[in-house]
Amino acid sequence: MKKLLAISPYFPPLNAADMQRIRTSLPYFKACDWDVTVVIVDERYTDQVTDNLLLQSIPQDIKIHKVKAFSKRWTSKLGLGSIALRSLWFYHQTVNRILKGEKFDLIYFSTTQFPVCVLGSYWKSRFKVPYVIDMQDPWHSDYYKDKPKEQRPRKYWFSYRLNKYLEPLAMKKVNGLISVSEKYIVDLKARYPQINDVPEATITFGAFEPDVKIATDNHAIFDAMLTPGFINVVYVGRGGADMHRAISLLFEALKKGLNANPELFGRLKFWFVGTSYAPAGEGIATIAPLAIQFGIENSVIEITDRVSYYQSLALLQDADALFIPGSDDPQYTASKIYPYLLTQKPLLAIFNEQSSAVSILKTCATGANVFTFNNRAEATDSTIDELYKILAACANNELQPVKLRPHFEDYSAKNLTAKQAELFDKAIKHFEINRYKR
Repeated sequence: MKKLLAISPYFPPLNAADMQRIRTSLPYFKACDWDVTVVIVDERYTDQVTDNLLLQSIPQDIKIHKVKAFSKRWTSKLGLGSIALRSLWFYHQTVNRILKGEKFDLIYFSTTQFPVCVLGSYWKSRFKVPYVIDMQDPWHSDYYKDKPKEQRPRKYWFSYRLNKYLEPLAMKKVNGLISVSEKYIVDLKARYPQINDVPEATITFGAFEPDVKIATDNHAIFDAMLTPGFINVVYVGRGGADMHRAISLLFEALKKGLNANPELFGRLKFWFVGTSYAPAGEGIATIAPLAIQFGIENSVIEITDRVSYYQSLALLQDADALFIPGSDDPQYTASKIYPYLLTQKPLLAIFNEQSSAVSILKTCATGANVFTFNNRAEATDSTIDELYKILAACANNELQPVKLRPHFEDYSAKNLTAKQAELFDKAIKHFEINRYKR
């Protein structure tokens, strides 16, 4: 059996989006002939929301090494709060010890804490172990370069320049790329021609059915959040200005409904939960101000604080209908669509027409109400009219739940883990061929 060393700074019980690929793949790697060891950052050094129920989904035979990190209390004074930067030295030391004592066939970086990926080149050179990087988001990107200051992430000036310097250190020596979006890989290969022959695979996050059972079995431990007597439509996930285009279409249709028939459309209550990555109590609302602009603030509730992972699933189960907004960035693909589909509730989604989520939703399910927009023109009256009809049906409790198609299985975590394993084998072959060439 081949041996994989997976690098994932965030890991259960932390509820971080970028550890979900590893978490939901771990139960299936052995069947693909891979024995996995995971190196994580000890949760004591992070301020992420924890959910101990996540530990129930981790196979007991998985070997896990925990590394330390410099205290954020001290590093934040220097502007270095990133867990990747705070743990980099400890990853270097810990993995060095692991690789000295044990032979691994491949190192797999699956994280959006990208600075740790620069260690791949070092470990490859020193220990002759190839590595693969999982691009769950863009690393160095110009997306926010022309955006107003208030729409940029915190410390954008520093992170933009750091990413521009670190990305090539990791990418120029990589042996394989996995990405949730094909565009991410296209951009990387255009930026670094020397990796044009590197094996690649576009693999979304997988649908992990055991999570539904864990959420259902523990539903009673979560406090009820939704408002009785209303049709509660729920979205759980990040907010941000890049989602305003999609959400504005919804809000415009809702405003039209409230003006035309306030009694009917007043039954609707839209929930946006966990919209900020900031620590509890420090998140800045990005959806509620938009609702105020449309004059529909009484119908919209935004909770910036993140909830635990299984509480988010319980919220989806409690909802009368679900809503998924997409980013105006066409590269964006919403990994969260699978839990939404597994809940099999009435669903409304609004995405950029180029997002891969559109085709996935249409391929995987029937009954999903999927709308698209482009960045070239304002919404047409017909789009708002169609959304108005969907909201009216929702308010009347007439929206039909989605039904999963057989193709949904293609996107299961089990099948997508097998695709990762195929890429791993190709990456090892790429490494061997190029090593002999030199």
